[in-house]
Amino acid sequence: MGKDRDERDELNEQNGVPSWVFKVLLGVIIAVVLFSAYKLIRWNMGTAKTEGVTGESFEVEVLDQIFLMPEDKKALHEDDGKETILFLGNDILTYYNDENGFVQQVEKKLGANVINAGFPASTVALKDANGSEPIDAFSFFNVAKSIVNGSCGELVEASTQFEDSTYDRHAEELAALDMNTVDTLVIFYDAQDYISLRIGMNPDNDSDPVTYSGALNSGIKMIQEKYPFIRIVCMSFPMCYAYGSDGSLVSGDRYDFGNGKLTTYLQFMIDVSGSTGVSFVDNYYGTIHEDNSSSWLLDNIHVNADCNAFMADHFIRVIYPE
Repeated sequence: MGKDRDERDELNEQNGVPSWVFKVLLGVIIAVVLFSAYKLIRWNMGTAKTEGVTGESFEVEVLDQIFLMPEDKKALHEDDGKETILFLGNDILTYYNDENGFVQQVEKKLGANVINAGFPASTVALKDANGSEPIDAFSFFNVAKSIVNGSCGELVEASTQFEDSTYDRHAEELAALDMNTVDTLVIFYDAQDYISLRIGMNPDNDSDPVTYSGALNSGIKMIQEKYPFIRIVCMSFPMCYAYGSDGSLVSGDRYDFGNGKLTTYLQFMIDVSGSTGVSFVDNYYGTIHEDNSSSWLLDNIHVNADCNAFMADHFIRVIYPE
């Protein structure tokens, strides 16, 4: 055996390639294979360092995808020297009414003019296409339609069906808003669609408003057509918990109610953002996970002030890097 190796080494040297070159190449290949195997194992384990609960040390890939507004569309908008941001969403925007809220922290940190048009318990998709569900009036699909049709007064009327004054106040602000002053529109809903069992998608209709994917897709396109100069940003929900069929607490990461796991809805938002050319800010990976959820969740779905601060910093860092 040793003689055969010596003969091969001698043959390689006669061909002008020193034997040590092959040994080095073999070592590099082995190192690459071992490193790749290590990274794959760590990824599948899903472990992360959580000291300080900052979210920055997670060994995951944050899936932000940022699109800049084309110059020809920006030229359609008269710059008034002030960044105005309109937020559409649900409890993720409305749970706090003070400086601890996500919108309030963006306003404070960025110094922009912000309008909070979040409606508690609302979803992206409709529950009923026939309009029999009162909360459907405040779904993303219907809010987008009201904005485009100039019929936000209908939202004010619909708000009388709810005792929470948040519906009144935010509907009135939206009705009074001149959309031509809006620079950026942010779509930010928590995982209510997943928890409320809204259908994920309709493979035969990518604009079906009773599906999460379809409502998001059609709503964005309506706004883009009417207000092409407004930059649109989709912000994903953070991870949450829900109750399974047996009443036990389950992780959205792993539980499927029949329409997909929470990550399925996440992928729908990523896909729609990419196809419509709007920016996507990932609050799912790198924010809350099972190891630190007790530090950042108030209950199964609502986040605390520290998580709002982190998400606000993340939003500002990727959308307003300057």
